[in-house]
Amino acid sequence: MSEREWQALTKSEEAFMVNSFEIDILAGVWGDFDDVDRARPVRELAGILLSLIDRGWIEVRRVAPWTSPSGEQGFQPGELVPRDELPAVLEDAANWEYPDGDWIGAVILVETEAGMKITRRSPEEMAE
Repeated sequence: MSEREWQALTKSEEAFMVNSFEIDILAGVWGDFDDVDRARPVRELAGILLSLIDRGWIEVRRVAPWTSPSGEQGFQPGELVPRDELPAVLEDAANWEYPDGDWIGAVILVETEAGMKITRRSPEEMAE
């Protein structure tokens, strides 16, 4: 099923799906947008992302600190941004920029289990 659904994505949607697969902060999507998408207003891009969220393919979370078993410091997806807060969060242009310094609290895109069915080929597709 994933190949057909992947092919049906627009370039904008594909960029968001790639970034959620990579568990990247929202600002990272600019590197995957084409010139047309880079010229779109943030409000329009937010609407495209919300459609993927509402399909259940992407979650929006906040970056949280993480400590590895060996004691190294890093980051991980933290708390889920509630759906009713998403329009305001995603329409805030500051959330589309790389943070200066500390990334804790930055908006991060995370692929859901349903989203994984879009970005990964099924065993049947791989056998073809």
